[in-house]
Amino acid sequence: MRLALLFGSLTLAFLLAVWTTQVPEPRPADAPADAFSAARAMTDIEQIARAPHPVGSADHARVRAYLTDRMTQLGLSPQEQVGPLSPGAIQRLKKERGDPEAANNQAINLIGVLPGKDRSQSAVMLMAHYDTVVGSPGAADDSTGVGAVLEAVRAIQARGPIERDLVVLLTDAEELGLDGARIFFGGHPLRDRIGAVVNLEARGGGGRAAMFETGREAGPTVDLFRRAAARADGGTTATSLAVFMYEQMPNGTDFTIPKDRGVGGLNFAFIGRPAQYHSADATPANLDLGALQHLGSQALEAADALLRAPALPAKGPNTVYADVFGRWMLSHSAATGWGLLGLTALLGGFAAWRARRATRLNADQIGRGKLDGLWFLSAGLVLAQAVRLLAGPAASRATSSETYYVLLRRLPWMEAGAVLSILALALLFLTDARRSRPRAVAGAVAVLTLLVLLIGGFSPIMLGAGLIAAALSLWPVKAPASTTASTWGGWLGLIALVFLLGCMVQGFAPEAALLFVWPALLAATAAALAALISPDLTRPASLIPTAVAGVVGGAWLMGLGHFVFLGVGMDLPGALALIGLLVLLFLRPLSPHVGAIRPVLIGAAACLVLACGLSLVARFVEPTPAVAEALP
Repeated sequence: MRLALLFGSLTLAFLLAVWTTQVPEPRPADAPADAFSAARAMTDIEQIARAPHPVGSADHARVRAYLTDRMTQLGLSPQEQVGPLSPGAIQRLKKERGDPEAANNQAINLIGVLPGKDRSQSAVMLMAHYDTVVGSPGAADDSTGVGAVLEAVRAIQARGPIERDLVVLLTDAEELGLDGARIFFGGHPLRDRIGAVVNLEARGGGGRAAMFETGREAGPTVDLFRRAAARADGGTTATSLAVFMYEQMPNGTDFTIPKDRGVGGLNFAFIGRPAQYHSADATPANLDLGALQHLGSQALEAADALLRAPALPAKGPNTVYADVFGRWMLSHSAATGWGLLGLTALLGGFAAWRARRATRLNADQIGRGKLDGLWFLSAGLVLAQAVRLLAGPAASRATSSETYYVLLRRLPWMEAGAVLSILALALLFLTDARRSRPRAVAGAVAVLTLLVLLIGGFSPIMLGAGLIAAALSLWPVKAPASTTASTWGGWLGLIALVFLLGCMVQGFAPEAALLFVWPALLAATAAALAALISPDLTRPASLIPTAVAGVVGGAWLMGLGHFVFLGVGMDLPGALALIGLLVLLFLRPLSPHVGAIRPVLIGAAACLVLACGLSLVARFVEPTPAVAEALP
């Protein structure tokens, strides 16, 4: 039964995760006037993205003239704002074989205003950039954003008068270093009237659009968006973890400029279909219409809520939030995380008390469970990185932009390889078979670590992970007093490890702590219910709570892991090892009995072979082009 529950839970969780990552159906051109329609937005995108239109090109001027006409039709009374390109932007455009002199070394923003009832109030801005890189039509980046802004303005007008002004800013030279946004917020008369910004971006050609960045001290803004997102087609993809992660990265969009000036707001983008990023394939025909619908619908509801609110959200403490299966958003204050951790400790303590009375569980067995979890995490970092390197050089060692774009095209293959490698390690972990050959396992970890450091370049993270995994592989362990006690010790040890990690992260980054706090609470709840039903885990019903938690919690974590990998998987595929550890919180009690270990190990070996094969195949399916053939 355990084996059936194990693979049944994993299968259902995977299917539910796949469902949560789907885009909504695009609305047709005859959709209600007050709704966002991808079909209507595509009318503009097809014109804008007919050809690449970098700064200084003839098509750049064509697109600007087209957008001026469209903004005029919408009653926005557009104006041009001209400003100088920065020296860095000029050099970058020349390097990409563009012609800054044809643009007089200038960027030209388009600015329009839809008047509100009270023009003395702070205004709301809808922003996207209309320039592209050299060589790409930019149907997604950022013609989708521009088309969505125009369609959102039309829908807002159809909903009736707004309380405050809507400022539409279509920036130029974003691809050259955010010059257009700098020009506007550096000196335009309207800059000091902007109270909130809704920015639209894309990196790729499809997938669900995420709200991945806010202004600082954005708790009240997130609360407003949470209510508005419930009306968006397909709900929303949003988590305070993504905001925290993006804050640590060197990336930037036009939203960076107002954010650094203290302006609040929301930043949206989709990052699926990465092969289309800055690619000649980024055409309207290849654009994911569902992604356009999801992006535009969220932007419409967010902007409309801001425009009609009695007052724009003030700055306030950041909240902890995340979408649940893309359909609802849960949120709480940062301090509430401590309360949830306290509840986790109480439930885990209750489960340990019940299990100790029935199975002679002791602290050593729980400590062993903690070390097992640490071994899985450290070994997973090394293994995922090793499999990832089969698909191409580490991004930090990529010597050209061409290599970077090739790696982006290989990203789906990398993700499949990383997922299968972590699954293989999880199956090995659940069988506990590694303890029968500790020296062989430690040697394998050491060899993989050495290969990762030699091929991928020195990394203190990989070195540390390899040393920890090798040492823990050799760690002597006493034979457990009973199988059930060993199961409880492994389960509660994992919960305790994640609980400790949650306490650490809660202390310095509560917005990111939800990744540990929520799964630990769910696992502790399942453990308490299992201990209440049958503390010796002999009754089949005692395994039902962990199977249900495995489906619900596993699906949520798998869906989150997909977006995490799209964001950081090229550099740190081992992030999925952490996701795998958290999924094991629910599946640890479903470890197979001795008689079922052999087929599980065969499955683990098959997963690892397939993982390596998929990563290697990526090199042939998406070969590195010759320099002369590569896009600038």
